Amino acid sequence: MSTEKRNALGKGLSALLNDSENILPNKTSRSVSESPEVNNMGSVNEIRLNDIEVNPFQPRTEFDEDALAELAASIKLQGLIQPITVRRVNAHSYQLISGERRLRASKLAGLTSIPAYVRSANDQQMLEMALIENIQRENLNAIEVAISFQRMIEECNLKQEELGDRVSKNRSTVTNYLRLLKLPPVIQASIRDGEITMGHAKALIAVTDPGKQLYIHRHIIQQGLSVRKVEEMVREEQKPGIKKEGKQPEPISFQMQKIQDDLASKFSTRVKLKLSSQGKGSIEIPFLSEDDLGRILEMLDW
Repeated sequence: MSTEKRNALGKGLSALLNDSENILPNKTSRSVSESPEVNNMGSVNEIRLNDIEVNPFQPRTEFDEDALAELAASIKLQGLIQPITVRRVNAHSYQLISGERRLRASKLAGLTSIPAYVRSANDQQMLEMALIENIQRENLNAIEVAISFQRMIEECNLKQEELGDRVSKNRSTVTNYLRLLKLPPVIQASIRDGEITMGHAKALIAVTDPGKQLYIHRHIIQQGLSVRKVEEMVREEQKPGIKKEGKQPEPISFQMQKIQDDLASKFSTRVKLKLSSQGKGSIEIPFLSEDDLGRILEMLDW
């Protein structure tokens, strides 16, 4: 790259930062072991990596190692273009607000210091900034987004409308994400791991019976069903059944319903408890194929 082009790039970055005084300090003016001189809050400062502790409010739990390695290689070649954001804990200690992926990659790249914006924030502001930064900029999976939304509502005392304003999403979108957390853990794990899509999940949410949700979920996994096919299954499940003549079974108690739901979650399929007034009954565990039967029998140590 020619000197002229590099100078143009420097001007572009300076203009982007919108503050000519925010140019990174000259690293040769002091050794890395010396205490960094922090400029005004909001300016870009060079902070030692060893002086930065990880953000305890970070909503992201998984980082793609290959993507981190690629970013580290880019940092070695080009340097870190986008500074991280930290808050000062004391004179020589900082806590990360946002940019953990950049921080991790910088360590992989062998850097000893990193450009950072220094902000003043209390714990609630830190949580809100970290969550918003991740929701808007990082490729969080739908469950991580849902958990982030839930934390913002509970820990930042926000209503859904206020949360929507913070993250630039309408209330219905926020509601759809939050409803994912009401699905059985097995289904949440499938969303997190990319086995089913948000479209599949939205269709499952319309089913109120956790056992039926798990039954349809198993069909999705076993048969690779499309979202449209799942929506058709859900509509079929929701059709009112034809009343049968004769005595109908008594509705089960709340305690038995809880046992039924727990068994359905354990076996990842619909489980039905039948209980007579004398206390006798049976447990029905349907299966989708011989392989599915083998899976259930293995869980039963058969």
